[in-house]
Amino acid sequence: MAANAKSTKKATPAKKAVAKKAPAKSPVKKSTTAKATPVKKAVAKKAPAKTSAKAPVKKSAAVKTSSKTSTNSKTSAQKAKEAAAAKALKEREAKAKESERRAAQKAKEAAAAKALKEREAKAKAAAREKAVLERAKAAAAAKALKEREAKARQAAKEREVQRKAREKAAAEAKKQREIEAKRKAVEAEKLRKQREIERRDAEERKRQERREAEERKRVEALERKMHSKPYADDAEFLEELRGLLLEARAATQAQIDQSESEANEMLVDRERLEYDDEDGSSVASDIQRDQLKEFASMLRLKVDEIDVALGRVDDGSYGRCDECFEPISRARLQAQVPVFTCVSCRANV
Repeated sequence: MAANAKSTKKATPAKKAVAKKAPAKSPVKKSTTAKATPVKKAVAKKAPAKTSAKAPVKKSAAVKTSSKTSTNSKTSAQKAKEAAAAKALKEREAKAKESERRAAQKAKEAAAAKALKEREAKAKAAAREKAVLERAKAAAAAKALKEREAKARQAAKEREVQRKAREKAAAEAKKQREIEAKRKAVEAEKLRKQREIERRDAEERKRQERREAEERKRVEALERKMHSKPYADDAEFLEELRGLLLEARAATQAQIDQSESEANEMLVDRERLEYDDEDGSSVASDIQRDQLKEFASMLRLKVDEIDVALGRVDDGSYGRCDECFEPISRARLQAQVPVFTCVSCRANV
């Protein structure tokens, strides 16, 4: 029984190990069942031995029964021997069973250990294969990653080249647009300046034409004024002015004659008489005579002006201002003889 317990205790860890390793892979279970089957067959083969061993026991029991019924004269000693033999037989049978059980247990444990080793070997092989596959996958992944990175770098380079080409093209296009815009702006500015020059020239021509027209009008008006005859229609007034001019001419001529006669008399007196130069009388006489001559000259100028005025009275232009060519007022013409400027022009002189 102790051996039984020990074998049971020893078998239990093997079962636990089997139970722990069994979930690793399903092929291990198959191998376990495959290897466990021969053990059962061996047990089954040994089972007839048990029956053969028991058969003599049953036969002896039958002998005992028959001997009991037939003779009934066996002694208790013989019964005790028979009982001891039966007990020994039972013990041998128990020991045989125990040995068979132990052998079966050992076979099971060996099969389990073998199955465990096979599972572990398969697991290791699978792990190695898995590691190899993983390394291969990792290498392939690394290679694919490198290829992807190389392709990405190449694509990035190509994109960068394309981007630079696009930027360069865009810059060139922009520069070309700017040049075109500047050219158009310059042309537009030239055209605007040309139009502005043409507009200014047109305006200048118009202004010049207006100035020329105004100048022509002014000249024409001036010509009209210069040749105007303000009092040509008033013959009586012109005759009145003619009379005034003739009277003024006569009076002026009389003053001239008087001044010249006085100057001549002073000259005759100076030649006939001898003056003492010390008292300065001769110098005073000369100054007075010169003054008389200057006065006579001024009066002659006035006579000339009166002659001019009489000529204008004859053609009807007398009474026109020589500066502004406007008519001189009647009162001024009557008050001053002769007069050739109006009051305004005379004040500006």
